[in-house]
Amino acid sequence: MDLNAIAVAVFATVAVGGLAWVFLYPLISGERRAEKRQQTLVMRTPEARMERVNAAARREQIAQSLKELDSVAKGNKGKLTLEQRLTQAGLDWTPRKFWLVSAGLGLFVALLALGGTGSALIALLAGFAGALGLPRWTLTYLTRKRINGFISELPNAIDIIVRGIRSGLPLGDCMREIAYNAREPLRSEFRIVMESQSVGMPLSESITKLAQRVPVPEANFFAIVITIQSKAGGNLSEALGNLSRVLRDRKKMQDKVKAMSTEAKTSAAIIGALPFGVALITFFTSPDYISLLWTTLLGKIVLGVCAVWMTIGVLVMRKMINFEV
Repeated sequence: MDLNAIAVAVFATVAVGGLAWVFLYPLISGERRAEKRQQTLVMRTPEARMERVNAAARREQIAQSLKELDSVAKGNKGKLTLEQRLTQAGLDWTPRKFWLVSAGLGLFVALLALGGTGSALIALLAGFAGALGLPRWTLTYLTRKRINGFISELPNAIDIIVRGIRSGLPLGDCMREIAYNAREPLRSEFRIVMESQSVGMPLSESITKLAQRVPVPEANFFAIVITIQSKAGGNLSEALGNLSRVLRDRKKMQDKVKAMSTEAKTSAAIIGALPFGVALITFFTSPDYISLLWTTLLGKIVLGVCAVWMTIGVLVMRKMINFEV
């Protein structure tokens, strides 16, 4: 008989025997039946059944809480009103006061431009920018600054809550400590939470409203943890400790990305400012040469096309250097 055929037969026999050993030995030896009996005995104990029921109920409560929070978040994704934007910026102004200040600022800028240039068109455009552009830009700047301050101080506040809970203090006392001793804007936000609780609003609902006033993922994470704990129970100190660690890691990653993208942002700023710098130097050195851009029709067309392409380039560079973590 050929040796190759003998080798193939031997290997086939060994393979079949190995498969039979893997699949048939547990049935023959009774190991699988013993495992099933042990599982049945364990599940028959009252403690095991109660633990299984509690785990299923807790999972259902957590899922329901997450669905409610998700529906609330989707409902608040619409366009913000002016009053909500003022609240996010930390201003206690009414919309009427904001519009009056905007109108006064626009009038002041228009008069300033009219006195400096003597052109009614330039004064009108300057007044329009001063009345609508500058106040809204200031409002956006104040909102971003306040939100960044909230994000920076939230992990410290969570650590205070964790230490207080581990030392035996109730959650309300820990939040009251933050409401009176933390830095702004955390202090005012938690003070609103405590005032809401004093009029009968549940803690989970108060924290959810905090996440609506400060629309950032960090505040939403905090609201989710508090809401799930209040409805489903669990180790609050451990959950908040993990949340604090996650928030600090997110902040470290953001700082790292910011440091790594600084060079690209500097290069983009230099590239964006280079045409204006060259035009300014040329104006002071050869004004007759560059004045053709705004004194002739062809120069105005070239200037408009350059402005469009410059805007497109700036927007593309801005998209390339902005990273979200």
